[in-house]
Amino acid sequence: MSAKKTDQAPSTGQEPQAMHMNPRIEQDRQMIMTAKEKGRGSLFKVYLRLSGPGWLQSGITLGGGSLSSSLYLGVLVGFSFMWLQPLAMILGIIMLSAIAYVTLSAGDRPFQAINDHVNPVLGWGWLIASMMANLVWSLPQFALGTAAMRQNLLPGLLGPAVMNEIPSKIIAGAVFLTFALAATLTYGAGGKGVKIFEVLIKTIVSLIVLCFVGVVVKLSLEGKIVWGEIFSGLVPDLSLFQKPTDIIMPHITKVDEQFRSFWTDMIVGQQRDVMISAAATAVGINMTFLLPYSMLRKGWDKYFRGLAIFDLSTGLFIPFIIATGCVVIASSSQFHGKPAEGLVADEPGGVIVGQPAKNLVGPYNGLLKSRLKSELGDAEYAKLTPEQIEAATQALPWADKRMAAIMVKRDAFNLADTLAPLTGPVIAQYIFGFGVMGMALSATTMLMTINGLCFCVLLGKPPRGWPQRFGSLMVSVGALGPFFWKDAAPYLAVPTSVFAMVLLPIAYFAFFLLMNQKSFLGENTPVGARRILWNVLMALAAGAASFGSVWSLWSKLRWLGIGLLFAFIGVCVIVHFVYVVPKRKRRTA
Repeated sequence: MSAKKTDQAPSTGQEPQAMHMNPRIEQDRQMIMTAKEKGRGSLFKVYLRLSGPGWLQSGITLGGGSLSSSLYLGVLVGFSFMWLQPLAMILGIIMLSAIAYVTLSAGDRPFQAINDHVNPVLGWGWLIASMMANLVWSLPQFALGTAAMRQNLLPGLLGPAVMNEIPSKIIAGAVFLTFALAATLTYGAGGKGVKIFEVLIKTIVSLIVLCFVGVVVKLSLEGKIVWGEIFSGLVPDLSLFQKPTDIIMPHITKVDEQFRSFWTDMIVGQQRDVMISAAATAVGINMTFLLPYSMLRKGWDKYFRGLAIFDLSTGLFIPFIIATGCVVIASSSQFHGKPAEGLVADEPGGVIVGQPAKNLVGPYNGLLKSRLKSELGDAEYAKLTPEQIEAATQALPWADKRMAAIMVKRDAFNLADTLAPLTGPVIAQYIFGFGVMGMALSATTMLMTINGLCFCVLLGKPPRGWPQRFGSLMVSVGALGPFFWKDAAPYLAVPTSVFAMVLLPIAYFAFFLLMNQKSFLGENTPVGARRILWNVLMALAAGAASFGSVWSLWSKLRWLGIGLLFAFIGVCVIVHFVYVVPKRKRRTA
């Protein structure tokens, strides 16, 4: 019997036996079957009512990584890459839908299924990589959450003007951690706690989207957004992997010829990292671990496959596209190719107008020092005293100073200023502060939830009790992020996202292969045109993830990275012939 037939309700309505002991799940299944008979409108209402796991995915993807990638995507390339995040999310949803199909069709835990039917190296690699991603991605969430409290929400209590940096970060980090743990324990309690948690995440995600939509509306009303340029950014321009945008290039040409390569190489390197980061934060490897277990926890089965795809499309795709698109539009219209106010004069020998944002002065001077070091060399630069370095950076040409003012890393505090003329500076900071705080908090909560689940799977324990709580607490290591990161807090998410992109193909290929294992899916294995469609779509998604992974390895580690990749593939091949093939023969016999 084909997969298509198994997804249909019997026309007589006579079920031989309820598939679930839980009466609520049986009631939900009957609601879906009845709604299918009534038509799409009724089915849409039922799907909307029963959705949940997709919003959990949205809770993690709309975190510090998405905010930061979108912010710096707008700063570096303007509207040119408006196509990137929607495409990355579409490919991600394809794989998440495949994961949902496999999980709900078999009703089996995917970790053990991958180990038994594909390759234990991929199974264990998926688990360990997901845990690594949770821990690494926790760093920018804490940095972003504490920065939002100190800069946007409570500057009068925790800001640099009233409290030293260390105690301020300790207090803000403790408050942030308390909120995250409370939300995580609510989900871990099960029952009504799961429902409360899902409603909380839906509320936070909705508020986040509204905050950033408000920025775009305000800029549109002021005529600062040219929608034709935005729509043109939906057409890919791959040349930006090799060069700065046409808006930034004229500023680089004003720099002395021997130092143009310094700015060009720096900008292109950052563009590549942010592009990879933007793609990686759409769907991370830890999201692929959360989805199947969250669906199994709700008691969903093969009758819920359509709901799962709807859930991903509405609860994940739509909020993500609106929120990230609005951040790219806002940051691009305000910052792309424009020097930060108060750092450099409009022309050589001119007078600097305005006061610079305090959070930009340090990063601006850091860029000038990097430019000076490129001219003198590391050895000569190390001989200079701090006073000599200060004097030398101030003596740099105006064109270099202007480039530094253009490329200085803005953060959510600066982006909040775009709302100030409409709402006033105080309300603007609160609106953005709550939006950013919500992003970081929802993502941290989901990272804790996923890591608690991963740790239980690692120990072979059910996802509850002390193993789950201990696994969740492991993510608290992210509280160290604000203390070891001196640059703009959102930018920490960019290198961590590049790291996570390296790991993503492990999950994609594991489920790609599992989808084609008839020994696992049995009669639910796709056949005919449906099988071809699934494989073509999954190949596109896995291929794109592999490209991003190889690009990241090459750009950061060169041949060492490629060597590590081939070593991992080699281990998979050896285990396949030494362990997997003999096991299949025994199972067949």
